[in-house]
Amino acid sequence: MSNIPKIVILGAGYGGILTAQRLQKELNYNEADVTLVNKHDYHYFTTHLHMPAAGTDHMENARVSISKLIDEFKIDFVKATVSQIRTQEKKVLLEDGSALSYDYLVISVGGETETFGIPGMKEYAMSIRSINSVRMIRQHIEYQFASYKQDESRLDRLTFVVGGAGFTGIEFVSELADRMPELCKQYDVDPSLVKIYNVEAAPTALPGFDAELVEYAMNVLQNKGVTFKIGTPIKEATPEGVIVGEGELIKSATVVWAAGIRGNRIVEEAGIETMRGRVKIDDYLRVPGQDNIYVIGDNSLMFNPEGRPYPPTAQIAMQQGVTCANNIVAAIRNQQPVKFVFSNKGTVASLGKGEAIGIVGTKKFKGFTAAQLKKMIDIRYLFIIGGIPLVLKKGKFL
Repeated sequence: MSNIPKIVILGAGYGGILTAQRLQKELNYNEADVTLVNKHDYHYFTTHLHMPAAGTDHMENARVSISKLIDEFKIDFVKATVSQIRTQEKKVLLEDGSALSYDYLVISVGGETETFGIPGMKEYAMSIRSINSVRMIRQHIEYQFASYKQDESRLDRLTFVVGGAGFTGIEFVSELADRMPELCKQYDVDPSLVKIYNVEAAPTALPGFDAELVEYAMNVLQNKGVTFKIGTPIKEATPEGVIVGEGELIKSATVVWAAGIRGNRIVEEAGIETMRGRVKIDDYLRVPGQDNIYVIGDNSLMFNPEGRPYPPTAQIAMQQGVTCANNIVAAIRNQQPVKFVFSNKGTVASLGKGEAIGIVGTKKFKGFTAAQLKKMIDIRYLFIIGGIPLVLKKGKFL
């Protein structure tokens, strides 16, 4: 039994869960010991977090128990937080003091918020990164409305600033705008007093979409009450709000930062060479010079045929997970690995209830059609990881 190779997967996000599921499908019993490590006993849908964060959906709809996704006769699940990766010793240390040894390691621990060194951002802004952070944001927003009724001079409590107009920023600000009428009614607040700002340093919102779809998205959100400040960097976050552009202060009690992600520092601390926390992996998803270590998802850095880095999306992480598992099985069986080739299935951004924009191949979609496409993509993912039972349980909430 001691000669059986040990596979350790760190993280049960999109990449990690797909790696585990493909390994349990491809490996025979007693062909390898597979351990999945995650700090929570649930897998959550990162692409759905903007809804419970704004309060337009319940956070339970954004997660599912890991025990329902894996075969625990084939995969050993360990609920723990990783404290250190020791590549020389082929060991992973956990915060409870225990250690796991491995022959093959899959690093899929997810990224961290990147603040680009903006002063005060870590101290005074919130971010949409986990179920717990989402819970905090939702409760914070509701608290601002309740507090405003105690002191109606504090208009900053009704002013909301979202930094970043990429996917996360736009999708969150869309849900936030949809939530406002309900909160105003619930707390007896004049809707005209509520201000929502979306601030973006880049010259355009939603990079990756063409100008026509971006214009459509911005018009939809402006009609919902969102004020855009595009090409305007946030210079500093303070206890009073944010300083933007040439020194303008937007007074706000709620700043949500959604403008950047970097690799996990635990990877850098392992002595693996990184670029802003992300590992420039080889064509087979391996760390250069360490063929037994695979890095997928937010911590991996791969370039498209045009030489630009792929963005850290759920779609890429899922496809990497499948290829990663196949290549580990190939290594165990002394077979040839396969190169990872990304297949773009399309991109859809939600703009709130009944609205979205999307690109699939050369076709562009907007409005209700794009919103239905987004729903289909989400249901497809539920089916991939949990089959019909998970679709029936969660699909109706999408």
